[in-house]
Amino acid sequence: MACVRKWRGKWIVDWRDPAGKRNIETVDGNREDAARRLAEVVTTGKQSAGKRLTFEEYSKWWLENCARGEIRESTYQEYEAVLRNHVNPVIGKKSFAKIDRKMIRVLIATKKKEGYDRSTIRNILAPIRGMYNQAIEDGDAFANPAARIGKFNRRTEGEQEKKNPLSREEVQTMLTTVAETMPEYFPVFLCAPRTGLRQGELIAAKGRDLDFVGRFFQVQRNLSRGKIELPKNGKTRKVDMSRQLSAVLDDMLSRRRVRALEAEMKKPKEERRDAATVISDVMDGWLFQTPVGTQLDPSNLRKLFNKLLTAAKLRRVRFHDLRHTFASLLIEQRESLAYIKDQMGHSSIKVTADSYGHLVPGGNRQAVGRLDEAIKPSQEKRAVG
Repeated sequence: MACVRKWRGKWIVDWRDPAGKRNIETVDGNREDAARRLAEVVTTGKQSAGKRLTFEEYSKWWLENCARGEIRESTYQEYEAVLRNHVNPVIGKKSFAKIDRKMIRVLIATKKKEGYDRSTIRNILAPIRGMYNQAIEDGDAFANPAARIGKFNRRTEGEQEKKNPLSREEVQTMLTTVAETMPEYFPVFLCAPRTGLRQGELIAAKGRDLDFVGRFFQVQRNLSRGKIELPKNGKTRKVDMSRQLSAVLDDMLSRRRVRALEAEMKKPKEERRDAATVISDVMDGWLFQTPVGTQLDPSNLRKLFNKLLTAAKLRRVRFHDLRHTFASLLIEQRESLAYIKDQMGHSSIKVTADSYGHLVPGGNRQAVGRLDEAIKPSQEKRAVG
């Protein structure tokens, strides 16, 4: 990481060059002089980095000098991991300037053969696109070999997303374990399989999104790559809440309001806000929070989920499979695909049918059986005779 700092009364510039070597230079002058020198060495490094380094060398330089501080720490860690584990072993030793689209297609094909799904491959491509966008901006590249590469990562005809929902009994085991081992996270792990919300929708939810009279959840936003956006497909939706979920979330928010009011009363009288303002702030805050009151982090939430599965002695599934669990349990109860479509927020019922239609229990046998109801006993006798 490049920085300007004072050491023993003098200003110094501390940076790593494109090869990863740390440099410390003393600057005669004030902080502004040191800042100008830092800008000079960083710019010079950017202009030459992409032209003479291997892909792996450039990736390390890019992570330290371009990505760090510009993206969330969790995203930085994910980028570092996918580059180290998936990308550099395949193309890391090749010249950064000579990577082309054919090499990226080979990388995608390699990861598919290794059994990685489409979403994982998208995550693998993300830092590569970021690196070449930076290189284009610095004049080290003319094109991004990882841009518009999605067509090579599409599902083949008939291929379905891998779904691994939990059974009703497994959900109960999970909830019992989370209540015993990490009760502060019970509400979010209850909400996921009871509503089918995506992870980003859960993290971006706010207290004011809940209607306890109508018992529904207004899904209005989604956290995607560190940004709050509209839910997928650009549409908000209403999701029904079970009585248990409604009671748990109502109790959680009630406790949170009480704590906020108690904290307000401890302030000097002239600094106190009125109760309505305090309660409004609570309801406008993130619905699901860490124990210290901050927004949940996607990576940390997935780690907590994996830890929970281990503690519950359950098979390893993805957090996203809790969304599939919601749909599969509704189908098990013989709810209509039209209702499931609305709850899941699918763009069309075809998406719902393609994703979950095969789970409908005995659908064909029931349909054929109902044909018999149109035949009257007298008609049946004549047919037999």
